[in-house]
Amino acid sequence: MLKSPFNYIGGKYRLLQQLLPLFPVKINTFVDLFTGGLDVSLNVRAASTHCNDINHYLISVYTDFQRCPLEQLLADIGGRIAHYRLSKTNEEGFLQLRADYNATHDPLLLFLLTCYGFNHQLRFNSRGEFNNPFGRNRSEYNANIQANLIRMHRRIKAFQFTALNFKDFDVSHLRTGDFLYADPPYLISCGSYNDGKRGFEGWSEADDQQLFELLDGLNARNVQFALSNVVSHKGQVNRGLIEWAGKYNTHHINYRNNNSSYHQKDRQPDTDEVLITNYKNYGLQNLWLDSEPIVV
Repeated sequence: MLKSPFNYIGGKYRLLQQLLPLFPVKINTFVDLFTGGLDVSLNVRAASTHCNDINHYLISVYTDFQRCPLEQLLADIGGRIAHYRLSKTNEEGFLQLRADYNATHDPLLLFLLTCYGFNHQLRFNSRGEFNNPFGRNRSEYNANIQANLIRMHRRIKAFQFTALNFKDFDVSHLRTGDFLYADPPYLISCGSYNDGKRGFEGWSEADDQQLFELLDGLNARNVQFALSNVVSHKGQVNRGLIEWAGKYNTHHINYRNNNSSYHQKDRQPDTDEVLITNYKNYGLQNLWLDSEPIVV
């Protein structure tokens, strides 16, 4: 499995071995509607891949890296690390990096902030300013991150990226043989990505319903989709999701295999994570493989 160099809240890397066998075997156009840290898109083989996310700061990193030759990108990263004297202990350098990013919104600086920030998290305030604190003695740009970055860079060369609210994403071009995957914020599992306080819109029951309508429309046109979500969490139940999902196929996912930070370490035993699909032609994909050596 290819891993993104981003530690994105709600990431699905640890669940890929359960999710991918439930995806269609053959995909023409793959749409990752809430792409986040790219872990899913990096591991799905399709004729074309379209990644969308409302977080335009994150999408700007992908598009900037996509346009930049790999050798230049690695040289630029090394140069910025030297300029700010970034390390696990130099908080002053990190704070200057953060101030410069908030003044310029340079995508490369944002990437480095995630490397040296607490738990490698991508976090903003209501003014769109990066506000994750320093990851003292824990976080740095290391060989593993660089290897993941190199693999990501190779993989996204032909990807298409957009930074849209899912309500504004045009799905009219999708046809039979295409596949849309949706991993939205979870209504009953509120985190920093859907509390409406981070410069982006929150998530509500109305958003759930609009997403359900979008997926129903795809189903009516014989376009395959899969939706990740939770039907119960900490005693709460998403009854609207359960009612809507009754007409489709529900697969229960072992969420204990996922170390994503949007769940607490001691998860409640009644958490029921699911993948809802409108098809049954499951089978292990011919996964994308990166056989080129990684030099770090």
